[in-house]
Formats: sequence, structure tokens, C-alpha cells
Amino acid sequence: MTRRWIMLSAGLLLAGSANLSAQAQPVADFYRGKTVNVLIGVGVGGEYDLQARLVARHIGKHIPGNPNVVAQNMVGAGGINMANHLFNAAARDGTYIGMMGNNFPATQAVGGKNVKFDAGKFQWLGSIAAVAETMAVWHTTGVKTVDDLRKRETVAGASGRGAITYFYPAMMNAFLDTKFKIVTGYPGGNQINLAMERGEVEARNNTWSSWKATRPNWLRDKQITVVVQAGPRAADLDAPSVEDLARTPDDRLIIELIVSGTQLGRPFATTPDVPADRLAALRNAFRMTMKDPEFLKDAAQMNFEVDPVYGEPMQKIVEKVLSTPQHLAMRAKEFLE
Repeated sequence: MTRRWIMLSAGLLLAGSANLSAQAQPVADFYRGKTVNVLIGVGVGGEYDLQARLVARHIGKHIPGNPNVVAQNMVGAGGINMANHLFNAAARDGTYIGMMGNNFPATQAVGGKNVKFDAGKFQWLGSIAAVAETMAVWHTTGVKTVDDLRKRETVAGASGRGAITYFYPAMMNAFLDTKFKIVTGYPGGNQINLAMERGEVEARNNTWSSWKATRPNWLRDKQITVVVQAGPRAADLDAPSVEDLARTPDDRLIIELIVSGTQLGRPFATTPDVPADRLAALRNAFRMTMKDPEFLKDAAQMNFEVDPVYGEPMQKIVEKVLSTPQHLAMRAKEFLE
């Protein structure tokens, strides 16, 4: 009996393995010889762009069939144009991935007028890590604290309304009484950095991880001062939290909604309606990429910390943001729209 049971169990395991192989094969057959397009909604050189291209370089070898993976920028409206394209025009077959603005779910929750997508129907794949958002000021201003920002007008660079580079300083003006003058029209973070060097603007929003990856010399040489942070606190950053500076409990709830994207990091999503087996393959490919020694080596060289947020929990974060009570969402609308 024992021998027959062992033989039967082994047969069942082999059958199960064959079944999994058979399930995986159609995914490999689909992707083999195809191109997976990674769309990036902002300009070249910033953290979104760098992380998207980093993942694009490595994820293809972990997708069954090993498709070619091509990253391309599609700028406009702080990345919302790309998200609209991904939702409404891109093929829904698993060949399109977007590097999404982490503020998009909150922007939808407040009824942003340019939003032509449903973030809850995107199928989220993951991000390299959650982020701490910051506001940094150029060294020549002499600004060191939020109180300093209340005493002088400081020019902040931004891409446009609806982008976090705009609504972060606008939020600080509204809830912390700072005096940012916000100048829009920059295609992406790299261009805002250049504007800071030229003296066109004096401050900008950026993540702490992006400062370390894209401008480590600025931090080393004290070219910028990080005045505040928001979201998951960075252990190596000594700056107060915007949430903690809120003056009332309701103000804190509004601020938390506005910066809710910090929990998503720099998130990747694919289109709605991707077949379940391909979605599972893409999510697994993202997981495998996060453990890939070559990817980890490249990430370390770029000063990116890898502490992934994966697709399934990310989907739940998005759903929670979209379920924000309407009275709170409406108070945040002016910042996210």
C-alpha cells in the first residue's frame, strides 16, 4: 500500500507539473517574438524615467517567451496623457505597461478633469519601493525651515497642474502658510533641476530616493536643503513630516490623501482586460526582476533602494484611495486636479 501510495503521489505531482507547464506555454507562445512597450509619462532623466528604463532592461528575460522590451516617453499633463492613452488606446493584451504617476488614483478620487481612465481597472504590477516625497530649496536662498518659507516668497518649479511638482508646494501654501510662487511648463524633473542651477527657480518637489540617485553631488555639497518630507519616513533624512505639521485632524486626513501615492512608489501597471495567465506572468516577472542579481547590481549603482511593493497589495492600496469619502476628496480637489 505504501509503495502504491508513493507511486500515485509521484504521478499526481508529475501531472500537476505538466499541467503548470501546459498553462505557461500559451503565455510563452504569445510573447515570443513580440515587443512589450513600457510607456513613461514624463521626460527623460528623472526618477520615473530612470526606474522605468532600469526595469525595462531586465524584465524581458523573466517574461515567458522573452519578448523585446522597449521604453518610450509620452509626456503631457504630468503623465496623465500617457495614462489616458494606456487606458483608452493601447492594446489590452499584455504588451503595454505604463510607469504611472503615483498620484493618479488620488487625482481620480477627487474627480480630476483630465482623467479619462479608471485607476481601479488598471492591473498593477509593482514598484521598486515606496517613496518619501520632499520639498527642497536651493542653497542661495538661505531657507532652512518651513518657518523660513513662511517669511519669503520662494519660486518653485513644476511641470503642470495635476503633477506632484505642482500640488506639493500648493498643498504647503494652503496647509502650512508657505509662500511658494509656482512656475509651470517644465517637461520633467531634469529640466526643473537645470532651472534651479540657472537660478530660474529656487525649489522643487522630488523624492528622497530621486535626490540620492540623480543629484548625489547636490546632497554632498549641500547645494539643496530638504525642508520637509511626506509619506513613509526616510530613516536617513532629518526633516519634519508634512503630515505631522498639519494643524487639525481633518487637515492631516486631506494631506494624507494628497500624498497617498508615496505608498505606491514609482508604480507600473498594465491595461485592463489582460488575460489572467498573462497578468500572472507579468506580475511574476516583476517579482523575479526584483530578485535578479544583475538588476540589483544596476539598482545599487544608480543609488536606488529596492524594497518592492508588489501588484496584489498595490491593487488594494489603489482601491482604498478610490474609496475616500467624498467630503474629504472635495477638499483635496484643488491640489490634485
